[in-house]
Amino acid sequence: MSTVAANILVIMLHGVGSSGNDLAPLGNTWKTTLPGAVLVSPNASAPSSFGSGFQWFSVAGVTEENRSARIVDARPSFDTVISSIIAENGFADKLDRVALVGFSQGTIMALDAVASGRWPVGAVVGFSGRLASPLPLQPALETPILLVHGSADPVIPATETSKAAATLQALGLKVETLSLPGVPHTISAEGAARAGSFLAEAFLK
Repeated sequence: MSTVAANILVIMLHGVGSSGNDLAPLGNTWKTTLPGAVLVSPNASAPSSFGSGFQWFSVAGVTEENRSARIVDARPSFDTVISSIIAENGFADKLDRVALVGFSQGTIMALDAVASGRWPVGAVVGFSGRLASPLPLQPALETPILLVHGSADPVIPATETSKAAATLQALGLKVETLSLPGVPHTISAEGAARAGSFLAEAFLK
């Protein structure tokens, strides 16, 4: 199994004001589930508007009306980060062996990567995020998605995961959701464990 898992690249995408180092420990929880997988947790492409950490796009003054435009503006720099990681690890012709795992804004960008059709990867896991990509959505239908959200999230309401799942399922994507009662805007041990088993199910066939 480890030989197969070594042929998997998992790219972890952090939220606003955070850094790649903050998500790196998540990969450690999957060492048994995904033995030998390549785990990369980069910094987002821009310094955070809040003075510490990094961000994929600015949330200063963000609204429901302007969020999608900011995502579009962030695509070139996001794609540069993802392309570099994929090329450096030898997965340029193996996107079906690549997973995007996001938290919060990282989830927004991971879902946009797939929903826009730019990155037809092998799997996506999104924690505590939302689908905010502009229309039209043209996803690769082969990408399975797991969306995990705490019911007590004060930053991004858990209803955003329900809405994202409904939209993506209507397009023909296979989407699984996991709602965690009482969990705030964070990645819980239960959520991390389900994500690990989901990735194993997606890749270790």
